[in-house]
Amino acid sequence: MIAKLKKTFRFIGLKGEGAFSDFSTEVPKHAQEFLRRLHEVKAVTGPEIALYEPKRDHAHVNGIYYVGVQVDEPFTNVPDGMIYMELDEDYATMKGTDIGNLHRDLNKWMDDQGYHRKSEAYIVETYHPLEDGVEEVAVYLPIEGA
Repeated sequence: MIAKLKKTFRFIGLKGEGAFSDFSTEVPKHAQEFLRRLHEVKAVTGPEIALYEPKRDHAHVNGIYYVGVQVDEPFTNVPDGMIYMELDEDYATMKGTDIGNLHRDLNKWMDDQGYHRKSEAYIVETYHPLEDGVEEVAVYLPIEGA
């Protein structure tokens, strides 16, 4: 089910950058690096999270991403090399296990509803383990004019 909502994400994590074409392999590697350092985060943490700079066009080949975990409260004691950020946007969101289909279905729904993706805001994905090693992903596409 697709929903439109206003949401604030607070997270702590690591910044990465590279070719969009390498995100599918580089982002999980960077996430594992962060998880090895999770013990340094002295806060109540929530699900894993990744933020992605949106690809603007075909000439935009390199992008920025962040991997980390959500935190419940604003965070001030940030370990060396990590970053704390807050995002507060209107999103179109959907959960499932196939990331590609989630993005496709959300983009189609946004088009059908007359919404446009907010190009300067990060795309957010949160990861929620299920049984048998399966992971549910919630995708949040920032929208403008909501």
